[in-house]
Amino acid sequence: MAKVYFIGAGPGDPELLTLKGKRVIENADIIIYAGSLVNEKILEFAHNKAVQIYNSAAMTLEEVVGIYRQYKDTDAAIARIHTGDTSLYSAIAEQIEWCEEQGIEYEVVPGVSSFCAAAAALKQELTLPGISQTVIITRASGRTAVPDNEDIARLAQIKATLIIFLSVDRIDEIVDKIACGYEKTTPVAVVYKASWDDERIIRGTLADISDKVKNEGIKRQALIIVGDVLKREGFEKSRLYAQEFTHLYRVGQK
Repeated sequence: MAKVYFIGAGPGDPELLTLKGKRVIENADIIIYAGSLVNEKILEFAHNKAVQIYNSAAMTLEEVVGIYRQYKDTDAAIARIHTGDTSLYSAIAEQIEWCEEQGIEYEVVPGVSSFCAAAAALKQELTLPGISQTVIITRASGRTAVPDNEDIARLAQIKATLIIFLSVDRIDEIVDKIACGYEKTTPVAVVYKASWDDERIIRGTLADISDKVKNEGIKRQALIIVGDVLKREGFEKSRLYAQEFTHLYRVGQK
């Protein structure tokens, strides 16, 4: 019986692929990768000379699971490679459902999300004591609808660190909605293709980020990060390393 591995390939840099993901790809008999988003350099880890490689960029769900069906009764290891981490906007749920209905074994291998790579590019902690201890990950409503109670204008009222996927092409609309909760002076960073060789960072505020993004011609593959944490000032020092703070590994130290 074949086994399908749903692999989060990370944000782009091949070195951000997990060791487990790399091992699965090295030993895979079949590879199906999201060619529009996954860095093709990751395919260089495929050491099996007989491996069959499919680019799913132009494939439908039926065509993808058709490959699973084709190899179902073999002992093939199928590496299904998605971008970032499989837990966010990866569309693995319907593939998992199909595998369970067909009795095909599968495993999920997590990856580094692009929002983590974006934070690293910004050299930024997303949770700063006294500023924000909450990170909201969301997207604008599009072909995939967002529930009304998760509209960005509502989420902006919380004033947490806000990370917006798949929405940079609607930057004007995003800014208008965010302005319902954040001040116009709130810092915003847009990170294009985090961790790729052609990564770009645009910094601004709600007052000017829209024009800056449009001037750069960025319309896809970018994250929008909003919040006062981006100022990196006025925050409290973490209590984790405070001298008087004790825990299991540091009890009663002076």
